[in-house]
Amino acid sequence: MAEYTLEEKDGFTVLGIGTELKSDYTDFVGITKEKADFWSAIEQDGKLDTLKSIATNDYIFAVNEAVNGKMMHYAGVMTEASLPEATRIIQFPKGEYLVVKGEGKTADELNNKLAGIAFGQVLPEAKNFAYVGGPNTTVEMGQRNGSVFGEMWIPVVRK
Repeated sequence: MAEYTLEEKDGFTVLGIGTELKSDYTDFVGITKEKADFWSAIEQDGKLDTLKSIATNDYIFAVNEAVNGKMMHYAGVMTEASLPEATRIIQFPKGEYLVVKGEGKTADELNNKLAGIAFGQVLPEAKNFAYVGGPNTTVEMGQRNGSVFGEMWIPVVRK
């Protein structure tokens, strides 16, 4: 089984700018392209830099959340501030989280790699905990040696 930890986290809030993912949830290629296009667009139009400018730390959150039956994807930061272009305040509950650490050449690669490990390996094989919904996120924490490093945080409950 892939390496992971279970960590207790305090509840936290992420301010996000988002998009609805239209691909079927089983269409990994479609979802990956939609997310990449979204990140490219918010980098080019300056919205990501605007988010970063009000962040309380250097972490960039790539959040997935089902909202009103829609699959949503957000770029977000921890902040006390608000922005007119922000589309959602995302509440992460206090509790236990599955944490998968890794690195990739790009933020996209990191996100896809960690999601693949978490949802493709760890959760299907887990015997004593389960993901029951709610927002999950890849947290881009920084860069070293030409790679982007970070973690995926998924709220879980004990079985």
